[in-house]
Amino acid sequence: MMYNPDVHNRRSIRLRDFNYDDGGAYFVTACAWRRECLFGDVVDGLVRLNELGMVVRDCWTAIPQHFPHVELDEFIIMPNHIHGVFWIVNDNSPVGATHASPDLGSINPAETGALTRATHASPLRRPGPKRRSVGAIVGSFKSAATKRINAMRDDVGCPVWQRNYYEHVIRDERDLHAVRQYIADNPAKWELDTNHPARI
Repeated sequence: MMYNPDVHNRRSIRLRDFNYDDGGAYFVTACAWRRECLFGDVVDGLVRLNELGMVVRDCWTAIPQHFPHVELDEFIIMPNHIHGVFWIVNDNSPVGATHASPDLGSINPAETGALTRATHASPLRRPGPKRRSVGAIVGSFKSAATKRINAMRDDVGCPVWQRNYYEHVIRDERDLHAVRQYIADNPAKWELDTNHPARI
């Protein structure tokens, strides 16, 4: 199929003027391919991960090993998606290492520089995310999980994740608390979740 920029360049859901490698807290969600329940089940309000779900958990918790400037916060692996919060901690980051009482007041996308991306020589490939950015972190996690899961399934080319992911820039402590609570409540509300197989 020939490359058609009107068809193949999907509209970005990213904030136009936000620098996604700035220090701060980010809430992300990645969904399994076709929202299939690949990672386990929810029984009596508790998530029971299967082998594939444990791979996803291991790859998520390994993020700081590959990105030392990232610290993990709350996360949950659901049967067909993962929700997680992580912090990009730069030298000028407004947060401390423990995040016990973060000062998120300085996270203001209007004051950051425009999002810049690496260029690529081929017109058939879109530029990738910056090396330390949210996109690079999520992309690396998804790639690692896909590789390990497909090795287990003996199916190298099988998709594991839907394209892209959802992200939310956490603006302040109230926002952070709400996101953490949402993550904690996710298993108990699984039957009402828009990702539940009965609601897709």
